[in-house]
Amino acid sequence: MKHIILYISIFLITVSVVAQNPNRQYQSHNEENGIFSVVTNDGTYKFQFYTSEILETSFIPTNEKYNTESHAVALQPEVVKTNYSYVGNDIIFGTNDLSIKVTTEPFQISYYYKDKLITSEKRGYYKSKQEPMDMVKGNIVADSTEKIEFNLSKEEVLYGGGSRALGMNRRGHRLPLFNRAHYGYETHSELMNYTMPIVLSSNQYMIHFDNSPIGYLDLDSKGDNTLTYETVSGRKTYQIIVGESWYDMLNNYTNLTGKQPMLPRWALGNFSSRFGYHSQEEVEQTIAKFKEEKIPVDAIILDLYWFGKDIKGTMGNLEVFRDSFPDFEGMVKRLNDKGVKTITITEPFVLTTSKKWNEAVAKNVLAIDSVGNPAKYDFYFGNTGIIDIYKPEGEQWFWNTYKDLANKGVAGVWGDLGEPEVHPDWVQHHTGSASEVHNIYGHDWARLIHEGYQRDFPNTRPFILMRAGYSGSQRYGMVPWSGDVNRTWGGLQSQPEIALQMGMQGLAYMHSDLGGFAGANLDDELYVRWLQYGVFNPIFRPHAQEEVPSEPIFRSEKAKRLASFAIAMRYRLLPYNYNLVYENHKYGKPLMRPLLFEEPNNSELFNYTKTYLWGNDILVSPVLEAGKKEQEVYFPKGSKWFDIETDKITEGGTTNIVQLREDFIPVYVRAGAFIPLTDMVQTTENYDDGAFQLQYYHDDSVKKSEREFYFDDGKTANPIENEAFQLLEFEAEVEGNWLEIEFEAKTGKNYSAKTKTIALTVHNIKNKPKKIKIGKEKVEGTYNEKYKTLTLNVNWDTSKEKEIKIKLGK
Repeated sequence: MKHIILYISIFLITVSVVAQNPNRQYQSHNEENGIFSVVTNDGTYKFQFYTSEILETSFIPTNEKYNTESHAVALQPEVVKTNYSYVGNDIIFGTNDLSIKVTTEPFQISYYYKDKLITSEKRGYYKSKQEPMDMVKGNIVADSTEKIEFNLSKEEVLYGGGSRALGMNRRGHRLPLFNRAHYGYETHSELMNYTMPIVLSSNQYMIHFDNSPIGYLDLDSKGDNTLTYETVSGRKTYQIIVGESWYDMLNNYTNLTGKQPMLPRWALGNFSSRFGYHSQEEVEQTIAKFKEEKIPVDAIILDLYWFGKDIKGTMGNLEVFRDSFPDFEGMVKRLNDKGVKTITITEPFVLTTSKKWNEAVAKNVLAIDSVGNPAKYDFYFGNTGIIDIYKPEGEQWFWNTYKDLANKGVAGVWGDLGEPEVHPDWVQHHTGSASEVHNIYGHDWARLIHEGYQRDFPNTRPFILMRAGYSGSQRYGMVPWSGDVNRTWGGLQSQPEIALQMGMQGLAYMHSDLGGFAGANLDDELYVRWLQYGVFNPIFRPHAQEEVPSEPIFRSEKAKRLASFAIAMRYRLLPYNYNLVYENHKYGKPLMRPLLFEEPNNSELFNYTKTYLWGNDILVSPVLEAGKKEQEVYFPKGSKWFDIETDKITEGGTTNIVQLREDFIPVYVRAGAFIPLTDMVQTTENYDDGAFQLQYYHDDSVKKSEREFYFDDGKTANPIENEAFQLLEFEAEVEGNWLEIEFEAKTGKNYSAKTKTIALTVHNIKNKPKKIKIGKEKVEGTYNEKYKTLTLNVNWDTSKEKEIKIKLGK
């Protein structure tokens, strides 16, 4: 064995772990080519570090082959410095950060971070008999299952398992890992479209079970401090991910499974969407109405009527229905000329009554039954087959549909029913059974589209809206939504939890059908509050069944007015929001962030969703109940918080009752923050990043503050790799009676830098400044005595630094 002998202090820590599988016996260990192996009487453990804070563990039972194929992992293992020691019955192997302890007798696998026990295997891997259960209820039908079992501490809170409505703390639940739609859910849903084999602990570690077949994630449902991953087949592999902070841990996880590509800027705008627009005329009249009402809009989504007149019987046509859309290409061009992108829905099902059935059979692109014929079965939309995207010919055939639509000018893809919605276990795909590929079907569908764009439209950033995926789907640009939520207050109340949880699991663009989808509930207050919440969501996309309009232009005058205020705020935040897209791509940071990230040791926040952070500096408290006149808001400690409407300052670490207004929800800005805003534009095509407003929230408690904001052209693929971007850095520092603000830029060699025209507003300037200098020039600025703000107009050649000095009055 090649190793460096080092005594590690974890031997001195008292831990309460018991021997795991009593029949498992240690035999030998070895390290070779970065893989540390432990041989037992019933199989072999293989441990491999990807980085000093990411460790993969695989158990290979005797007489089984080691399966190295992962649906999720994109990172290649790094060469990391490891330490080794063998004292008594304990073998220690690991980095200075993350270590494995193998106790040889009685046998035990334990994991430590910074010399502190984080978790240990309880029984580890084992097989057990399983009574057949009903898959319709999300249960596994199998004679036996394979399990991996861990110990839990009594106090830790558990997150993960994908998209569910259960409360932030998911401990106590046994969660099916079987992607399945839940139509019309409200405050409780145990099984939804995105299940994920991921567990995160309030003790700040993460376990990713790197296996795709269906199964369960049991988060201590029996109350015996046990975490169990259960599956019907596949890999016995998991990764332990740690980090200094929640942000570090998520950065590590998204390094492991791949970073989300940059979305196009237009994806941050307002979407016009419903189920659905029946004709070309209806589409164009709807967008004309947005323009007439001067309500911004950037995209329109076409549901299934673009390929057929009826809901049933036409799915799988996958071509324009010319009776309703006679000049589809001209329509798309006219919309694009107005700055409005077109997105079309597609599904993976080809009905036997569709125009493409015979072609799909002839070209052998469908999944098959047990005797090799195209698999056919009934579901809501008709008798159907399903495209086998795992066959090369199936993948290419499906991609040709998207390539044709892109060549017609369509800018985005909507993949619906991709759980897949109905997927009998007897269906066979090219790479395995339905049970083996079910959970990753949506994941690989997104991969098909992502890789197709890379190959055939390499300069385009695709928009890929998908109803189902799995761990690692973010690297294929997947934009998830929370399914067919009920159009009720209960439906709205579950949305912050779902979005926050999914952001913690790498899919940071989780959002909802704003206003709610299911049910003919015409409730203007609910609609407005949902859209106000949506301002601070990754995607702003009202969508609903057509009985009640989802577009603000077709609502009551009051609802339209209030919705237009929300949409205007969404557009004003474009430069701030676009920087969140960059932070997610670069560092894996969620756009919506739970307050436990801010105070990781505050147990009161472990199950808290009433208030959340939008990016680093905006605190949001959505209104989730009808008729509320006031609500409680917690302000994270460590900062002061400005009311975004009134500039009233609140101390952090406090809980206040705030009065509510109908025209906005409570929103606050962190003291010391720079917030860039733009004037409202009709579409993001009209957005000019050469001119913007910069709000600085000054407070005496913040002696020094720095922020940076990312800029590029908003549409070209791979801007960072191609050095076609600019980072603007803003710094504020108080020295004596002077507030000094400095501007500095880092500009990529392929970015066309231009002079920025910035309206700088400094908040909380209690008296009119005695002196103001921009560079060497003395200026007056505009001081507002009522609001205590100072506004300066600054022209900045970003190739040079700019300094602003403000002498504060007493």
